[in-house]
Amino acid sequence: MTRSLQNYILMIGLLPSLVLSACVQQTPEPASSTVSAVTLPGTELRQLESSNTGRSYDIYIRLPGEYSQDQKTEYPVLYVLDGQWDFKLLDSIYGGLVYDGFVPKMIIVGITYSGVSADYESLRAMDYTPVEDPFLAGSGDAPRFHAFLKEELFPLIETSYHADTSRRVLMGSSFGGTFTLYAMFAEPELFSGYVAASPAVVYGDNFAFKQEAEYAGKHKDLPVRLFLCVGELEGLKWPVENFMKTLRESDYTGLELETRTIAGEGHASTKPEGYNRGLRFVFQGE
Repeated sequence: MTRSLQNYILMIGLLPSLVLSACVQQTPEPASSTVSAVTLPGTELRQLESSNTGRSYDIYIRLPGEYSQDQKTEYPVLYVLDGQWDFKLLDSIYGGLVYDGFVPKMIIVGITYSGVSADYESLRAMDYTPVEDPFLAGSGDAPRFHAFLKEELFPLIETSYHADTSRRVLMGSSFGGTFTLYAMFAEPELFSGYVAASPAVVYGDNFAFKQEAEYAGKHKDLPVRLFLCVGELEGLKWPVENFMKTLRESDYTGLELETRTIAGEGHASTKPEGYNRGLRFVFQGE
């Protein structure tokens, strides 16, 4: 074999490596990027120290898109418990419902706790439970939290924003749902609508049933809209369905009630459908 032929074969063998090397060398350096947190447009954050509970709250607020241009309209206000989890969820659910015309434009207020390392589970177990449980430290503060809403949070929202005081809605899940039912029987007229998802009606030795029975013994009317739901696959299914039956049998004047057992869902996964259906029901016809 001649030297020129050997050189040719050698060059053919090296060709893939040379091409790869050239491609690598010609690949441009990636552009530098800036990393920052994702934020929700149209939202605000306020902090409120409560004299009723002794706790500090972060208040997440979502305003309608045209709020700054419309200084005359008074908007209904949706108060969402467990704002640390559910405010973002409601932002998406609400956006879709407004787009399709199922609900009016509204102000959404998410309630949570201040601090980067807030112990949400412990704090909510204090604020949302209506009676003390020896197995839950600090539980039973629902009356104080109720006073916080009425005496401190409502004045903040209703003096700072164009809020329709006749159209307040309260929404919560799990212990948040427990508090929602507690608030409804404690002072029904404080809110026009209530959405309770998977409420722990068995908490406090079936406190929800006892509170309802006490209310029914003194009142024939309950002039609110209530949406009450539970997941088909969760342990609370039977007691919540029993509570639904109790409400229907009480036959309150003025109560507009819709109940739903959400097929195929568990305790936490009821929320997307439950909140969607609940908002549509409490604002039905508006």
